[in-house]
Amino acid sequence: MLRGMLDVVVLRLLADKPLHGYAVINAIRKRYGVYLGPSTVYPLLNTLEEQGYIESEWMLDADRPRKVYRLTREGYNLLQVSEATLSVVVQPLLVASTA
Repeated sequence: MLRGMLDVVVLRLLADKPLHGYAVINAIRKRYGVYLGPSTVYPLLNTLEEQGYIESEWMLDADRPRKVYRLTREGYNLLQVSEATLSVVVQPLLVASTA
């Protein structure tokens, strides 16, 4: 299920703060207990950037150069719509499970 919502997960992580690709992989592993390799995450980052939902910038001041990704306005808008839609879908399930 996480893979099906991976774009929303990545957008949520980047809404919190800009991250480089390896940090995205680590954050997913820590928050969700799922290891997604670079061959899954980097193509998604490239696709989200091509679609205008994130943008990247090379940070050259660290030990080694890193491409850091941040959310764009379009990405933030998509995240809000996606989270609202998920809330509408999940809320009835939560209410039903407590009844």
